[in-house]
Amino acid sequence: MVNLKIVLKTLGFLLLVEVFFMLVALVVAILYKEPDSKAFLLSALISMGAGTFAVVSFRNAKKEIGKREGFIIVSLVWVVFSLFGSLPYLFSGSIPSFTDAFFETMSGFTTTGSSILNNIEALPHGILFWRSMTQWIGGMGIIVLSLAILPLFGIGGMQLFAAEVPGPTPDKLNPKISQTAKNLWGIYVLFTVTETLLLWMGGMSFFDAVNHSFTTMATGGYSTKQANIAFWDSAYIQYVIIFFMFLAGTNFSLSYCALTGRFKKVFANEEFKYYILFIIGFTVLIFSGLLISTQLGVEKSFRDALFQVVSIITTTGFSTVDYLQWQPILVMLIFALFFFGGSAGSTGGGIKIMRIVLLMKNSYYELRRMVHPNAIVPVRFNKHAVPEQIITNVLAFFMFYFIVFFLSTIIFTLFEPDLASSMGAVATSLGNIGPGLGNVGPAENFAYIAPFGKWFLSFLMLLGRLELFTVLVLFSPAFWKK
Repeated sequence: MVNLKIVLKTLGFLLLVEVFFMLVALVVAILYKEPDSKAFLLSALISMGAGTFAVVSFRNAKKEIGKREGFIIVSLVWVVFSLFGSLPYLFSGSIPSFTDAFFETMSGFTTTGSSILNNIEALPHGILFWRSMTQWIGGMGIIVLSLAILPLFGIGGMQLFAAEVPGPTPDKLNPKISQTAKNLWGIYVLFTVTETLLLWMGGMSFFDAVNHSFTTMATGGYSTKQANIAFWDSAYIQYVIIFFMFLAGTNFSLSYCALTGRFKKVFANEEFKYYILFIIGFTVLIFSGLLISTQLGVEKSFRDALFQVVSIITTTGFSTVDYLQWQPILVMLIFALFFFGGSAGSTGGGIKIMRIVLLMKNSYYELRRMVHPNAIVPVRFNKHAVPEQIITNVLAFFMFYFIVFFLSTIIFTLFEPDLASSMGAVATSLGNIGPGLGNVGPAENFAYIAPFGKWFLSFLMLLGRLELFTVLVLFSPAFWKK
C-alpha cells in the first residue's frame, strides 16, 4: 500500500524549499526597485501556505519512504515545483498565459531551456533571476537538494536518490546520502561562483554573469538576452562557458575526485575518456565542414564548432550561431548529438555517455560471441565486468527511448506538420536540450505551438529529465498493487 501521507508531507517540505528561493528572487526584485517584487511576495505566501498546510496536516505520517513512495515523490515534485514556480510569471504579467508560464517553468526546472519568450530583455530583473534560478535548482536535482535537508526532519532519502539519479551505476561520494548531497552541492556552488567571477572579469555585467553561471552549471541554457550567447562577441566569454559546460556534463563524482587530488581516478575513468573522445570527434568533423563551406577563418570556425558540440552533447542548449544555416551534413551531425547527453552523475540530460558506451561494447561483444559461441565474453567497464542486469536495463532504456521518440514525433505532427520541426521539438524536449530543428531552431522559439502541444512537450521534458523509467513505472498496474 502506498503511503500517500508521507508523499504529501514530503512534497510540502520541498515546496517550502522552493519558497526560500522565491524569497531570494524577491530580494533581487527589491534591489532593482521593480514592480515584480509584489508578484514574488504573493507567490511565496501562497506557496508557503500550501506547503505548511501539507506538512501540518500529515505531521503524524510514518517517516519511512519506500521505493514506490520515492518514485511518486520524484515525479510529482517537478510538477508541483512547476505549478507554483509559474506564479511569479503570472502575477507579474511577464507571461500572462498559464500554459506558457507552466511550459517556461517546467523547461526551467528540467533544465531543458526551451522558451516561449520573444523579448527577454524586457523582463524585470527579478523575473530573469527567477527564470535562471529554476534551472540552477533543477540542475543538481530538487531531490538531491532535499537529501541535505530532509534528514533534519527525520526523513531518510536513499530511495529518493535512487529515483532521482537512475543512471546505470550511480556513485555515492560518502556512505551517508545526506553527506553525498552536501558534497555535490558544495562542488556545484564552487563551480558556479568561479564561473561568475570569470565571466564578470570578461566584460559581462555581474547580474548577467550570475544568471549565465546558474544556467551553465545546470546545463540549462536560459540566457538574459534574446540573442543568447551570441550577444557577446567575445572569444574569452565563449571559451569560459565552453569550459564550464564541459565540467557540468562531467560526472560530479569525478569532479570531487579531482578537487581532492585523485587525478588518476579521473583520467582512468572510461566514461570520461569517451566523453572527451566524442567531443573531439564531432568538433573535428564540424570544424572541417565549416572551414570548407564558410569564410569564418580557423579560430572562429573552431570556436563555433566546439561551442555547439559541447553545448548540445551536455544538453545545455546555449548558442552562438544558428546552426541550421550550416550545410545539411553538419546539421545532421548536430542532430545526432541530440541523442548523446552528458555523463552519468552530471547535470546533463539525454541518454548519457555511459549507456552509449555500454551499448557499443555489448554490440561488439555480441559479434565475438557469434564467432566463438562457447566463449564467455563479459562486457567490461572501468576494468570491471558489467552485470547482465545492467546490460538488460540499458537495452530496455534504448528501446523505450526511441519508441517514445518515434511515437511522440507522430503525435506532435498534429500540432506541427513540418516533420523536421516535430522531430526537433520532441528530441530536444526528451533530451532536455533547448533548441531543436526547423521552426524551433536556435534562432526561433516555442511560442507559436498550440497549447496542447506545449503540455505534451512539458510531459516529455519531465520524462527525459527523470530518464523514462521513474515516470513510466507509475503507469504500470503492477506498481499500484500491494
